[in-house]
Amino acid sequence: MGHSIWGGGELELDAYLARIGFEGPVRPDPETLRAVHRRHVAAFTFENLEVMLGRPVLLDVKALQDKMVAKRRGGYCYEQNLLLAAALERMGFAVSGIGARVRMGSGSVRPTTHMALKVEAGGEEWLCDVGFGGEGLLEPLPLRDGTPVEQGEWTFELGREQKDIRVLRSLHPDGWFDLYAFGPEERHPVDYTVMNHYISTHPRSPFVSRLVVQRSEPGLRRTLVGSMLANARPDGSGDEREVGAEELTTVLKNEFRIELDAEDAATLTRVYRAAT
Repeated sequence: MGHSIWGGGELELDAYLARIGFEGPVRPDPETLRAVHRRHVAAFTFENLEVMLGRPVLLDVKALQDKMVAKRRGGYCYEQNLLLAAALERMGFAVSGIGARVRMGSGSVRPTTHMALKVEAGGEEWLCDVGFGGEGLLEPLPLRDGTPVEQGEWTFELGREQKDIRVLRSLHPDGWFDLYAFGPEERHPVDYTVMNHYISTHPRSPFVSRLVVQRSEPGLRRTLVGSMLANARPDGSGDEREVGAEELTTVLKNEFRIELDAEDAATLTRVYRAAT
């Protein structure tokens, strides 16, 4: 194949497609893009366990495939979206990187630390993001401003602000909620290497001092942040409870489909107990 930006040539595409449960013809069209995005979100859990286990977060395609495909783990935004970018590139899609400032309802200016993708399909550009966790997209979102789109029971839209800044929003029971903002600048794999270093090592990173595990489904969002396990539904209802160290690995398996080997389970439980 030609020049590879995202390492698609190194990806074992059949293994990836089997991991996400995708069957049928692979074409660089909107139908395939939607199906792959939806199945990726369903298959891979958002999680920062490598950071909690004291290991570096590796972003090369071989490492991502070994961890997420072969070992059936998940990952956070760079891992998730870089794996998707490699797969989409291998399928023949035109893929470019986005750098976003997370808002999560806040009006303060935060650093550009989130990764998303812009993908061309069917003569249109799409925002693809399988790595935002609990509030994230289930499917690609057309890069059109002010057009609400329902995905399962959740609703998203893109708004535009001055200086060509776009904002991804999620509809909450009390109105629109800003998730993150991004500009037109194209990002490259090396940019995410720098962002990843900050997110995985800086004391102020939200992923360094606490466990973060999340799954988003058409009608339910599950999150484990620190020791609090929460379920949220589109109508605003939900429930939450504390998770003790003795039940952590069971919760990870039953609620988030993450199974650890004995050594990692013991290490994570020890770290978790110390943190909570």
